[in-house]
Amino acid sequence: MKIAVAGAGYVGLSLAVLLSQDSETYVVDIDPDKIEKINQKKSPIKDAYIEDYLKNKPLKLKATLDWRDAFREADYVIIATPTNYIEDDNYFDTSAVEDIIDKVLSIPDNNATIVIKSTIPIGYTEKIRVRYGIDNIFFSPEFLREGKALYDNLYPSRIVIGAKSESAHLFAKLLTDAAEKTPIDVMFIGSTEAEAVKLFSNTYLAMRISYFNELDTYAELNNLNSKEIIESVCLDPRIGNYYNNPSFGYGGYCLPKDTKQLLANFNNISQKMISATVEANSSRKKHIVNMIIQRNPHKVGIYRLTMKSESDNFRSSAIIDILDYLEKNNLECLIYEPEYRDNVFHEAKVQNDLNIFLDECDLIIANRMTNELMSVRNKVYTRDLFGLN
Repeated sequence: MKIAVAGAGYVGLSLAVLLSQDSETYVVDIDPDKIEKINQKKSPIKDAYIEDYLKNKPLKLKATLDWRDAFREADYVIIATPTNYIEDDNYFDTSAVEDIIDKVLSIPDNNATIVIKSTIPIGYTEKIRVRYGIDNIFFSPEFLREGKALYDNLYPSRIVIGAKSESAHLFAKLLTDAAEKTPIDVMFIGSTEAEAVKLFSNTYLAMRISYFNELDTYAELNNLNSKEIIESVCLDPRIGNYYNNPSFGYGGYCLPKDTKQLLANFNNISQKMISATVEANSSRKKHIVNMIIQRNPHKVGIYRLTMKSESDNFRSSAIIDILDYLEKNNLECLIYEPEYRDNVFHEAKVQNDLNIFLDECDLIIANRMTNELMSVRNKVYTRDLFGLN
């Protein structure tokens, strides 16, 4: 069995590491630094399980820039390249996915089954089948957390396969055989239904985040104990004591774009909750900014641009929007972000000496509280009530 994975981000690299336990696996990327690190058994992304497996497990894994070598005679080509929803144009950019499909089909005598793991619009796979005249392609959504992507592949909540063919069942077996969890719920459904599962799952999570954020906004403005309210509400087993820690808003690579993409998919279908979820996230950020402005700070410290702890990614992080709002209100901001190497981010200076940062700022905002801030707890503004992501 030969497997090729296009894309060495959280999704692609975690899958490549998972499957390379049992099968010859190639991971393809356009970034030579990533390729070099992987072949040196070093992870280019922050993920404890990936770091451990690369260093200590006998993996059949090769990273390469040469897609022809990777795709030639592959049994499966997994597409895990980035896609993005372009809000102004109401358009989902899937060009990176199509580029990989074109490359796979250009290989002579190609018999590979193409598995799309990138997030795509509902109905996309069926359109691709018609456009290219191919049947050996299906969509299989991923349900991974940044920083814990390999763990979530080893112990998946479920596996959803957007096909019912023999190659689909074999692909599911590859995933379950490589996982640690047993048994695993596996669903074989249509690709369009699988695409819907991905977007509706992430939108539900965004809705739940927004719900507890709005609860927290109400409690904060009315001088109520938000933590006690949340803990009591969540004792109801129908609600559950999870995914309920207030934040500055949902962010990251998936939730912002997936909620907007699902909203676009509704088109002329009547809905209220999807658009309300998107709007609630914007309202939450504005509330956080108002609470900061009311404190009349001289210099606002932005502690970390990353969306959450155990992550090196700050794509679409809520705190970046908050930074923009603060700058528009002419508040001086100083950023502490050791993952960022330049001296300026947007219009704010970056100070990567933690002690200087803590000393210079009279108010520090942190989406998630850490031990690094405990010495200046009295000047930290956070809505992190439970110390959880």
